[in-house]
Amino acid sequence: MARLRTVKRQIRNAEATQKQILDAAEIEFSRHGLKGARISDIAKRAEITTAMIHYYFENKEGLYKAVLQRPINEVQTFVSQLDLDHLSPEDAIVFVIRMAIANEFHNPYRQMLWFQEASQNQGLYFKQGNWTGLFERVTKVLERGIKSGHFRSLDPMLTLTHILGVCIFYFTVQENWKHLMPEVDRLSAENVEKHTESAIAFILAAIRK
Repeated sequence: MARLRTVKRQIRNAEATQKQILDAAEIEFSRHGLKGARISDIAKRAEITTAMIHYYFENKEGLYKAVLQRPINEVQTFVSQLDLDHLSPEDAIVFVIRMAIANEFHNPYRQMLWFQEASQNQGLYFKQGNWTGLFERVTKVLERGIKSGHFRSLDPMLTLTHILGVCIFYFTVQENWKHLMPEVDRLSAENVEKHTESAIAFILAAIRK
């Protein structure tokens, strides 16, 4: 019994250490990309040794892949627990909008992480993630709405691109726009909720028949 408790404690400690490394790496990769980030800086931010990073992730590329895969796993796990087919097309899209904005709000470095991947690597590592199933869940909602007459005739994948643009661009430009109106905290819970409600109204007005 004591050995079992020790094993469980070791597993918990390993999981906590890996999360600590991934959190630090997400910040460094979002700022510098794969090419510019340094293992030593990630280790310093995570308050661990570089040897620990090599132990869990082998090398910088392995760590980078894990950092990119983590948000995919998190969103897929969450979405897989939902049955969007039991929601009306409109309610399902509203849910997707809320989820996309909440995800950006709670993970402020990820939009720059994807930008760095597109800019430095032209999506080389992005394509290795299993995004297809996640995108298909949303495009099927749009297709269902078009078929039922709730939505006008649309290109589902292009519409998904527009929806994500409306949801995410708000956070992407924050570091620039904060200088235009420094008195406004655009990342406050209140203003993010305003953005969410505005995005819902804007997108529904665009896709409704």
